Amino acid sequence: MKKTNKPMETGLSGAESVIERIFFNHRPLLIVLMAALTLFFGYQASTIKPEASFEKMIPASHPYIANYIQHKDDLAGLGNAIRISVEHTEGDIFDKDFQQTLQQIHDEVFYIPGVDRANLISIWASGVRWNEVTEEGLTGGPVIADTYDGSPEELEKLKTNILKSGRIGSLVANDFKSAVVYAPLLDKNPETGLPIDYQEFSSQLEELIRDKYESDSVKVHITGFAKVVGDLIDGASQVAVFFAMALVITLVLLYAYSRCMRSSVVPLLCSVIAVIWQLGLLKTLGYGLDPYSMLVPFLVFAIGVSHGVQIINAIGHESAKGAGKELAARLAFRALYVPGIIALISDGVGFATLMVINIEVIQDLAVAASMGVAVIILTNLVLLPVLMSYTGVSQKSVKKQQHIEEHGKHPIWNLLSGFTQRPQAALLILVALGLTAMGLYQSQDLKVGDLDAGAPELRPDSRYNLDNAFINENYSTSTDIFVVMVQTAKDKCSNYQTLDTVDQLQWRLKQLPGVQSANSLVNVTKQTMSGYNEGNIKWLGLNRNQNLLNQASIGAPRGSFNADCSLMPVFVYLNDHKAETLDSVVNEVEAFAAQYNSDDITIKLAAGNAGIEAATNIVISKAQYEMLIWVYSVVGILCLITFRSVRTVLCILLPLALTSLLCQALMARLGIGVKVATLPVIALGVGIGVDYGIYIYSKLETYLKSGYSLRDAYFNTLKTTGKAVAFTGLTLGIGVGTWYWSPIKFQADMGILLTFMFVWNMVGALVFLPALASFLIKRKPVASEKSDAGSEGSKHNDKAEAKVSHA
Repeated sequence: MKKTNKPMETGLSGAESVIERIFFNHRPLLIVLMAALTLFFGYQASTIKPEASFEKMIPASHPYIANYIQHKDDLAGLGNAIRISVEHTEGDIFDKDFQQTLQQIHDEVFYIPGVDRANLISIWASGVRWNEVTEEGLTGGPVIADTYDGSPEELEKLKTNILKSGRIGSLVANDFKSAVVYAPLLDKNPETGLPIDYQEFSSQLEELIRDKYESDSVKVHITGFAKVVGDLIDGASQVAVFFAMALVITLVLLYAYSRCMRSSVVPLLCSVIAVIWQLGLLKTLGYGLDPYSMLVPFLVFAIGVSHGVQIINAIGHESAKGAGKELAARLAFRALYVPGIIALISDGVGFATLMVINIEVIQDLAVAASMGVAVIILTNLVLLPVLMSYTGVSQKSVKKQQHIEEHGKHPIWNLLSGFTQRPQAALLILVALGLTAMGLYQSQDLKVGDLDAGAPELRPDSRYNLDNAFINENYSTSTDIFVVMVQTAKDKCSNYQTLDTVDQLQWRLKQLPGVQSANSLVNVTKQTMSGYNEGNIKWLGLNRNQNLLNQASIGAPRGSFNADCSLMPVFVYLNDHKAETLDSVVNEVEAFAAQYNSDDITIKLAAGNAGIEAATNIVISKAQYEMLIWVYSVVGILCLITFRSVRTVLCILLPLALTSLLCQALMARLGIGVKVATLPVIALGVGIGVDYGIYIYSKLETYLKSGYSLRDAYFNTLKTTGKAVAFTGLTLGIGVGTWYWSPIKFQADMGILLTFMFVWNMVGALVFLPALASFLIKRKPVASEKSDAGSEGSKHNDKAEAKVSHA
């Protein structure tokens, strides 16, 4: 073939010819325009900040959350809060210097913007009181007396007051070696009116509390949603390091693949531009990046590389047959524009199906991923071939490609093309059925929610999880609080019937494994009634005399009931917030409510961090299958519209479905639960994997329409598109596999799952797709099939590919 730079448009439809002319006849203008957009979006991206919101993490429309929001003002401090445990490592808390440090920490926390100061409590809060019965009646006062001066006498009095306060196990450790400052948080920073910046808030806790007050004798332990998110954001900043590692790995492998630095740098450049555009668009439209969507830019980069490799591979293929720079770029664009658009639309719509999950952080992730896919259409399907029309492919790369085309034996391609034959295909389908059976069996153990104590998003040996373990080991009231709301008529929360019902509920809950204790107005009333009778344990029960019950409830601590005594919270302290623990509590409370709810009393779920987690698990459990149905339905419809064949849709989707099932089995095997952080992975994996199937089948169909046998058509497909798919799957798998060493556990988990999906989607497209095609695609009579003489890179093969390229 003679080299020529004259574009060849023979056989193109009018619409495709127009699109190609628009882009390639105005290349300088297009490059300038995209450069300007890159500068603008680059500036916007430079101002984007990591952010997180407690409200975005919860399913706002779920009935449990609706109940919590309805009574939020009456349940101050039972949602988003931090707990600071100050430990005296050289003795107990009854030490003058330690108490001075605890007071300073209490005061320091009071002035941190975003803390709900009215509900801040510790033994240094005036609202924390002690009570006792004397010969003269009930008496009491603040735990820290007005006369406190740090003297031994006052410290002894403090110890006595704490024993009388009933706060051991909650504000004071069971071994008296540490004490807690409990700080509920507001939704917004009152100084700025903006949502709390959790990264800044976490930094303030470190600088103003831990760094300032920790010493050889004092150790600080901090837990709570704000601290988890702050640590995640700090750790997720290392995503940039792993992104750079993936960039370098991809560059090295691309060069090894193409032997052309231009063909390696340009697709990477266009993929990075796609990431810049995505981040800039997010900022321009008012979105931010939370810890759970920080991985999306890498996915955008991965998808961009996937499509870029296809373009580069096609350009190299055309250049090897003698096409000039511009012609090779045009032919590559012409061959891949339609399947590329279809694949990216499938990606985008597949990601958009995450919007059906009514948790705002997942919906934001769906928006971010969909935006990223949309910009790839311009950066990698349009800008990349336009830039390559100027740079071209190096002669070294062209000669390598020509050598492969003319003399290569292609043993791997011969092996894979053999899977289109019925005997081998039948064996592969049996293997797939066996894997399906194994996946179904293993995925039965897949759990919804967290499967580890503490914050599963962080490593078990992270500072946060060590702090959380310390509090759980040394306090009776754990950091995992499940709150049941008992609603009555006004002034009826202390009625005997109400208290007796709650007493029964508490007894049933305390029998459950995983429940440490349960506490409510009932406990206060019982203790007060016993106190009225000189502490006699025979009176440690509910008296049917309503006047006595009313009197006993008057002195209950703040938070035991609301202002008009129409709501009573029941605090259930759990060993952890694992899925099975939460499920057992939810089932018990719902069964109890079904039995005892009436016109006079209504038992509602749920508040507290564990109650909110339970609601989230319920939404995730339902949404995971709903999301899969939407993803596969949408992708299937788009493939059906494109290829107009149900058989083709099955060839593309069945390997993807197998990968999704095996991914769920892997999650069950590794102990990774389905939750906010992991649920989107399956949808993202399907979105990326469908690209492989669409590209391969589109090329395969082109050869089949030219009259070649299925084996020869697939052999030619493997030499071009299939080679690029194999390279992309392995390269991206290696790049994302580096996340395994991330200090953030959920990022490491994502690395494992995405590596598995990248590689298995590639295997599915290269191995299982042709096996399915051998049974599902209608065969032409043998006499009409063209042969490639063994498919060993013969001249006849080259002629066939030339015919297809110009068709």
